[in-house]
Amino acid sequence: MTILIQQPDHHLGDEVEAKTAPINERELVLDGGFPIPQTNSFGHMFRAYHDAESERHEGVENFYRKNHTYQTLDFVKKMREEYAKLNKVEMGIWECCELLNEVVDESDPDLDEPQIEHLLQTAEAIRRDYPDEDWLHLTGLIHDLGKVLNLPSFGGLPQWAVVGDTFPVGCRFDESVVHHKYFKDNPDYNNPLYNTKYGIYSEKGGLNNVMMSWGHDDYMYLVAKGNNTTLPSAALFIIRYHSFYALHREGAYKHLMNDEDVENLKWLHIFNKYDLYSKSKIRIDVERVKPYYLSLIEKCRNLFSAVLPCKAEVVKSSLES
Repeated sequence: MTILIQQPDHHLGDEVEAKTAPINERELVLDGGFPIPQTNSFGHMFRAYHDAESERHEGVENFYRKNHTYQTLDFVKKMREEYAKLNKVEMGIWECCELLNEVVDESDPDLDEPQIEHLLQTAEAIRRDYPDEDWLHLTGLIHDLGKVLNLPSFGGLPQWAVVGDTFPVGCRFDESVVHHKYFKDNPDYNNPLYNTKYGIYSEKGGLNNVMMSWGHDDYMYLVAKGNNTTLPSAALFIIRYHSFYALHREGAYKHLMNDEDVENLKWLHIFNKYDLYSKSKIRIDVERVKPYYLSLIEKCRNLFSAVLPCKAEVVKSSLES
């Protein structure tokens, strides 16, 4: 997907710094007036992964047990090699958004609506507070499009290989990663090459050189890079790391970041507040907002290109390895 939106000259100075202060979940509004719900769709605090009373608790914990067990460095390498080909399926961006009507994120304790609702909730919340940052509106719309990996036409990957919080592989699993206890069943957990602070990486070597657990974030990043997108680097950073909560919420893994990562993290902090706190049972009037997002998509010349594995057994063998 090539993005041709002309970008304003962004200066990440005092204004942005002020807007990236730690969020107080009890505050009522975000930066420009977007109201923060005090509880999620089920009446619980956001990201309450250990709340046994939550309707989503058991399913979410079971998801992370599988995710943390099977997301190894070898698995990630196989998935990136296969899906970076981008040579099978082509479709328009809005068409891809509509496909997400069929996907509900099993890892999310805050929402059980189809994912197209979440895309529009995020984008509309950003649009309200940042009306002039059209690149950020579009980033909100497309940031989760990679969840189509869960659909049969895109390989039908299990949810543990598509959604959930992401984390680096090839180095020690930080204890701040949600449900860290399940990493003990991961083959890399006791591998001396991978279970140190830096593992196979170097200090301040840059997150672009770090292998992240495989899922919709990394896939959509590969789609954007593979189609020579002209979205700013902050948008690509948001797309690739918006589920990397151990970094942008807990402050872990900062020893792997370079100077460009530090600057882009400021925008991710802004984005995350809308990605998380816009989740609601209040439905978006799709037909009302659709013309605006179609106008943004019109600024994109080429199609959303995505990989469909040539043979189902290719993916199956990778998942079982």
